[in-house]
Parts: sequence; structure tokens; C-alpha cells
Amino acid sequence: MPTHDEIYQKVQSTLVDALGVDEEDVTKDATLFGDLGAESIDLLDIVFRLERNFSIKIPRGELFPENISDPEFTENGKLTPKGLEEIKQRMPFADLTEFEADPQVDKLMNLYTVETLVQYVSNKLDGTKS
Repeated sequence: MPTHDEIYQKVQSTLVDALGVDEEDVTKDATLFGDLGAESIDLLDIVFRLERNFSIKIPRGELFPENISDPEFTENGKLTPKGLEEIKQRMPFADLTEFEADPQVDKLMNLYTVETLVQYVSNKLDGTKS
């Protein structure tokens, strides 16, 4: 099992290649969409590269959950308690502490930081669900 730093370095390299960003911009707290300029079309490439670089399988919707805009999960632009619970189940690898205080749907993508990907990969390599 690689160390946290080894996983971080490989994730950093993956994002540099996938997004064409500078290595120094890919910090632990950098968000994929806000800081690194990722777009939804980049997600498939990132998943593919992570699978290849770490020899893991990432099922569709596991790393980047889908169907969060379901009416039972959102109301007035925020996640409902049920929606928040759904995110916690789908993203056990993400730190939701700050997001829970103000669960606006448009802030959901800010949960995807470099560290979130490192935690996801670490969990996959460790053999846990994600």
C-alpha cells in the first residue's frame, strides 16, 4: 500500500496531465473546478487516468455522484437532510464539515479537492468501498 504522500504525488501528476495545469497549482486544498479549472468533460479523463495510474476500477457515479438534482434531495437550491445524507453515503471519502453548514447545490463541486481524490484513491487501494 503506497503512503499518503505517494498517492498525493501520483494524483497531482494525474491532474497536471489531465488538466494541463502547473504542478505547484495542484495543492492539497485546490478545488478541481474552481482552482484548477476542470470542467465536467474533464471528469471522464480524470477517472480514466486514475484507474490506469493506480490499477483500480472506478464505477460510474462512485467518485463523482450523479442524480443529485433529484427533487427529494434538493429544495430552494440547497440539499435537503435526505440529500445531505445521500451525499455522505456516496462520498464517504470527502470532508463535508464546511459544506454541511451551508449545503448549497452550487457549492457541491467545491467538495472535489485534490485531497478528496487522494482519500478516494487511498480507500480504493485499501480495499474499502470508497
